[in-house]
Amino acid sequence: MSTKTLRKRIALTVVAALATGVLSVAPANAHNTTVATTATNTAMSVGTVNGSMFVATKLSTTGSGVVGGATSGPAIISAAALSLGLLTKDASSGTAQTATMLAGGTLSFYAPTSATDMAFVASAGTFAGTSGTGYNGALTSWATNQTRTLAFFDVNTATGVSQLWTAPTTVGTYTVSLYGGTTTGAPTVDAPTGGSLQGKITVTVVAASAGGSYSNVYSVCNTSSLSARALITADTANVDSTSTVTNGGLWYINFNLADAYANALDSGNIVATATNGALLSLGTSTATPIAGTASTVVGYSAGSLTSVAVAQPTANAPLTTTVTITYNGTTVCTKTVSIRGEVAKIAVSNIFTQDLSTGTGLADASWIGDGSGRTGLFTVLATDAAGGQVATSTIGTYAVSAASLAGQLTISSVSVNNSATATSSTAAQRYSTGIYTCGAAAGEVKTTKLTFTNTGTGNVVTSDAFTLRCADDPYTYTASWDKASYSQGEIATLTVSFLDSKGFAANNNAGATGTWVGVTPMLTPVSATGSAPVLTNAGTKTYTYTVGTASGMTAGTYTTIIDFSSLTAVAATKQTPVLKLTTGGDTTTNADVLKSIVALIASINKQIQALQKLILKR
Repeated sequence: MSTKTLRKRIALTVVAALATGVLSVAPANAHNTTVATTATNTAMSVGTVNGSMFVATKLSTTGSGVVGGATSGPAIISAAALSLGLLTKDASSGTAQTATMLAGGTLSFYAPTSATDMAFVASAGTFAGTSGTGYNGALTSWATNQTRTLAFFDVNTATGVSQLWTAPTTVGTYTVSLYGGTTTGAPTVDAPTGGSLQGKITVTVVAASAGGSYSNVYSVCNTSSLSARALITADTANVDSTSTVTNGGLWYINFNLADAYANALDSGNIVATATNGALLSLGTSTATPIAGTASTVVGYSAGSLTSVAVAQPTANAPLTTTVTITYNGTTVCTKTVSIRGEVAKIAVSNIFTQDLSTGTGLADASWIGDGSGRTGLFTVLATDAAGGQVATSTIGTYAVSAASLAGQLTISSVSVNNSATATSSTAAQRYSTGIYTCGAAAGEVKTTKLTFTNTGTGNVVTSDAFTLRCADDPYTYTASWDKASYSQGEIATLTVSFLDSKGFAANNNAGATGTWVGVTPMLTPVSATGSAPVLTNAGTKTYTYTVGTASGMTAGTYTTIIDFSSLTAVAATKQTPVLKLTTGGDTTTNADVLKSIVALIASINKQIQALQKLILKR
């Protein structure tokens, strides 16, 4: 589908949704603030008496701030208080509070108290409209300078106080503090900062709101494989899941949209689109999305704690899709996710030769060495049609193709003894392990095949033919260097090939060769020597050396000795491969020089004889 056609379809879908009321246009915020008019103020009763100062986060709709009630107890004080122009407020109520508000707006304060005298003190702005439970609500007096930056309370038996403060019309940063006390040193009209500091807020006054619009700084969008709604809504960081979603599963793209004040955005138009035909559905903070039916979904909902579910368009087929989410026309999230399909291919590798009359696998350390502790003789990697690795432990079964073993007596059974449980490309458990049983005679079967049956569909996948070998323990051996001559500093590779008593390449049985001693003049070992080796499937083991030693090197021809004593004591012969070593510089010997001089004299004599014959003819 072309981009133009896709855009046209999306546009038609949105128009239809608008017409039916499924999708609405977000109204302009009448209060120019992102703090909701339906917000619930924090109850004064949860605060610390003489240690808390609250700000009403519920907004007035009348154009004026409302002071908390004065005569019906602390609960009414906190419930009735309304601020005006508040844009954002932190969650604290102590002496390090922060808020942002519009110039000329009003904050409605309230606080629990048992003090006899209290004072609100502001660095600027105007106090007005005081109240308090247990007294007549009137201020005892204003500050003597009549600037109205002080509101003093003669509390007496009141259990709570409330107060309005109108911010300056000049943008800037201002503070409002609450002091209280019951003994000498309590605040007074002339000394309002007496007593103890019970609350303080730093207020940033701005000319216009930066809220109500999407901010990528404070918004969150991540991918998750979690299906429980409580867990999904707990994702609060921009960290994508590293999980793998298996065949038939769902990806969730979870997002919390916020404005420049880190406040949750109001409900708006949400549109999600996916590539490659992925099926989407939209969930909310209270409903987990399920597998959808279309590659575009639209909705009108809050931009917080919202999820988009992503599903395969074709059952059992792998999917990689890019999902784009917009809010009121602004792109807020783009994520690419993949869902694995069913097993479409199995590949066998890391094959080791089995011992005769044996059906068990080699231990991890003696075989694959992946640290998983599993035994085996070969590995099986299962992938979907897109090449994604698939964990097979719960989605199907392995078996050996009976036809691939027909007509031979060397191998009696083949099986997978550990099924894959992981999909990460670095996890040892990404592949399954297998074993096979050999009879008493050595040989090999080149036609072996494994099958895997996908439980969900019954589809059967067959591996390529692979070779399994049966052989006895090492009995004799040969050794050779990869080159006849080396220069100082080169890497020399020694290959030892082990045969069983029938002349077949030996099995991989660790330790069957015993320890060995190598006499290798002028060479320094790189790989481990002397230990019992684990052989390759061809019955070989290689060792590497650097040519030369720490004390230097003498050029020449050397005979090395390779002795596996437990084998040479029975039937094997010590190996003595020869190699020539040079220092890499001028290697001409005196004998070489003398030989060249003799050859030169002979050549001159021939030329003299030829000249004499020419003269005599004349």
